Amino acid sequence: MFTPRHAGRLLPALLAAAAVLAPTCRIYAQDTPDDKPAPHADRPHAAPSADATTLDSTTEGSVTVGGQSIAYRAVAGTITVGGTDPQDATLGFDGKPLPDSGVKLPDNPNDAPPTARMFYVAYFKKDAAAEHRPILFAYNGGPGSPTMWLHMGSFGPKRVVTPDTEHKEGAPYSIVSNPYSILDVADIVFIDAPGTGLSRTFGKNKADAFYGVDGDAHAFERFIRRFLSKYDRWNSPKYLFGESYGTPRSAVLAADLNSVDLNGVILLSQILSFDNSADGPQENPGVDQPYALALPTYAATAWYFHKLPSQPGALKPFLDEVQHFALTDYMAALLQGSELPAAQKQAIAEKLHGYTGLPTDYILRANLRINGGEFSKTLKLDETTTIGRLDTRYQGPDMDPLSQSTSYDPQSDAITSAWNTAINSYLHNDLKYAFQSTYLMSARQGGDFSWNMDHRLPGRFGGGGGGSHEQGTNVMTDLAYRMKSNPKMKVFLAGGHYDLATPYFEGIFEMHHLPMPDSLQSNISYHYYEAGHMIYVNDEVLKQFHSDVAGFIKSTESGQ
Repeated sequence: MFTPRHAGRLLPALLAAAAVLAPTCRIYAQDTPDDKPAPHADRPHAAPSADATTLDSTTEGSVTVGGQSIAYRAVAGTITVGGTDPQDATLGFDGKPLPDSGVKLPDNPNDAPPTARMFYVAYFKKDAAAEHRPILFAYNGGPGSPTMWLHMGSFGPKRVVTPDTEHKEGAPYSIVSNPYSILDVADIVFIDAPGTGLSRTFGKNKADAFYGVDGDAHAFERFIRRFLSKYDRWNSPKYLFGESYGTPRSAVLAADLNSVDLNGVILLSQILSFDNSADGPQENPGVDQPYALALPTYAATAWYFHKLPSQPGALKPFLDEVQHFALTDYMAALLQGSELPAAQKQAIAEKLHGYTGLPTDYILRANLRINGGEFSKTLKLDETTTIGRLDTRYQGPDMDPLSQSTSYDPQSDAITSAWNTAINSYLHNDLKYAFQSTYLMSARQGGDFSWNMDHRLPGRFGGGGGGSHEQGTNVMTDLAYRMKSNPKMKVFLAGGHYDLATPYFEGIFEMHHLPMPDSLQSNISYHYYEAGHMIYVNDEVLKQFHSDVAGFIKSTESGQ
């Protein structure tokens, strides 16, 4: 979904990594949206929206969570947002100018102001008082990834089941009732980002308006405000739930929602400062943090595969030791650069061998600095095996024995087909929606995708923002700004020990470096699991994750 990038310098690396972290299928031309259903005898009546090109679909179902049967109403539909606040104020939910706006659109749609028609599926518990019912807005990341991963893997009423750490045979896949749906404690809205899934962008300069750190967050902010109005949920307890690039989106979005106090923000597989990524840190010389922050994930992975020269009995105490070494002796050595004495360099390399299982001579040749792709390639090189990036527990044949770094992600290849099948099957058969539309697995399929990493910092000089952030994009300030302006807001940080896309220790490090009073640190809770980037792939982990998130919502929904 991303790599570390100095503004304007590492776009090729960003786009290359994006194709790995956000699993994609073949590239298609972007289709013209047409969500009118094909004739289906079993399709229930769906009231048309004001937009003639799409029909929202309302269905009903039930799911059993913790022995409780929950009847729900599901709405699959779209809400259109404008590319700017003034333009957005002239639009109805259907994207057409309001009758009293005085706006006349040009005859050529391509000359119209940019708009994004954002697809969502909302699940509402039936017969629940909206004013007291929490609502959770959920989205994946990329940037450029749809929300099928969370929708069909985490807290929706249905989920696809795949064998943990294995590449399942082809279809049919198992799509089952989800006993870990969050509907026992909250309504949930799954949102596809502009240009992904069934969301579409239109108008002049549409890519500039929506494909970037700030434009993307602004679109989600306008969507949420419109959703709260459409469904009269302004007085409900409100939560954001973002995964991967969805975590920096959540930070910027929380700051953008400056007049909407959130009860909580759930960050799964976090990265807020892109200079901390284990992807391509060699392109950013002099910034050595990524190597230290990835080390505990290397250690956990070597422990998992029994590649350590001395195997500890328990993982957690071992990781505590590695984390301490990473921030002390290892980081101090890296900061010395070429001035590091040879004897000390040798000692650090031997220590890294003990923590990673990688050969000492390899570590020395790498100058003590090994990025994520090199680790994935090298750990099981003697077995001609590559391990995963999103989840290092997955493994597959080495594609190129002579390459320096891994060239694919076995975890992505193992699960993408199942999720692609699940979302399309579920949309058609259960939600009765999108019979003629292509579900875009990546915004890159639209052909005009180019992500702008520039970011305007919030709250500077007493106004709405300061200048663009000049270093590798860092939105830690945004989250801290919102936590300071809303000191009751709580943050739930979660991740997996086997995630190399967003190493878990990186998330911990970022939270402890938020520019805010230390007293607000108590608003953050930490939850890490024996899993990778997509922790919900593992049934037992999803069960615990549900319990933890449900407890978080229950403890914060009153605003205390």
